[in-house]
Amino acid sequence: MSIRIRKIGRIGQITLQRPEALNAVTYEMVLAIEAALDGWRDDDRVACVLIDAEGHKAFSAGGDLHYMYDTASKGDFEAGRSFWRDEYRLNARIAAYPKPYVALCQGFVMGGGVGVSLHGSHRVVGESSKIAMPECAVGLVPDVGGSLLLARAPGRLGEYLGVTGARMNASDAILAGFADYFIPEAEWSGLTETLIETGDVSAVESLARDPEDGPLMALRGQVDAAFGKATLTEILASLPDADWGTAAGRAIRAASPLSAACTVHLVRRARASGDIRTALQQEYRFTSRSASDGDFVEGIRAAIIDKDKSPRWRHARVEDVTQAEIEAMLAEPPGGDIAI
Repeated sequence: MSIRIRKIGRIGQITLQRPEALNAVTYEMVLAIEAALDGWRDDDRVACVLIDAEGHKAFSAGGDLHYMYDTASKGDFEAGRSFWRDEYRLNARIAAYPKPYVALCQGFVMGGGVGVSLHGSHRVVGESSKIAMPECAVGLVPDVGGSLLLARAPGRLGEYLGVTGARMNASDAILAGFADYFIPEAEWSGLTETLIETGDVSAVESLARDPEDGPLMALRGQVDAAFGKATLTEILASLPDADWGTAAGRAIRAASPLSAACTVHLVRRARASGDIRTALQQEYRFTSRSASDGDFVEGIRAAIIDKDKSPRWRHARVEDVTQAEIEAMLAEPPGGDIAI
């Protein structure tokens, strides 16, 4: 079984159990988590929910991209759309959950892993945490409500993190609003036992420490100046010659031009709405088209299937993406926006 769900003591515990696959979130896991949350909502014996994962490398490095590729590469685009619709409904449910939702996030926390953890009320990171939204590199956009998390980051950090997929350590994640508490990972088992015994989430705050500084704080001013530009083309032109600017430009150039250009718009739309359901609907507009009209199949092929790291994107450069193409990818789907 790829997930363990149980009531133990005062908590409902969800443990991801696919460490060999970096705990990639499958369709079955999404449905199981949703059913558990629905069952615990009105259960007075469950004081809080705890989600954690087996293995040291990752809480979850993302969604089950092999499944998405296998279906989409055969022309079955509806399988991925169904996955995303149900996954996004779960993300919104976590964000609005009426009980404390504690997430212990070690190692890689990316994509779908962000969606099942970082919309919760008590988001814990440790010394190994590496949080990122790297979807542009595989022809997607930051989704699972990630566009809203990015939009809520201070200044223009959201645009920067979204189009570059830059990894955040614990300090960076707290600064950017992706996490709440740093607790040394050696203390997580004790915290879990306390929660099981008492269900009192004040134990989380009592164990929190100040993490070592990450690089984002020092870059804030430069990031804001560059990533506040109107278009991604202008952002690229304004990147400084400094190390971080060169690295950012390289990451943007390596990403799907269509995905990166749309990501800037999605983050800004999410910033304007401030609403998780609206953000998820906007994300679905892109992801529902990502295999049929975007770069998703090719991105997964190059990164995960063939691993040649040489994707053949639909556009050679960011500058080749037109405003009309961006608007088409972010237009209301033929069947209307999804209900979240």
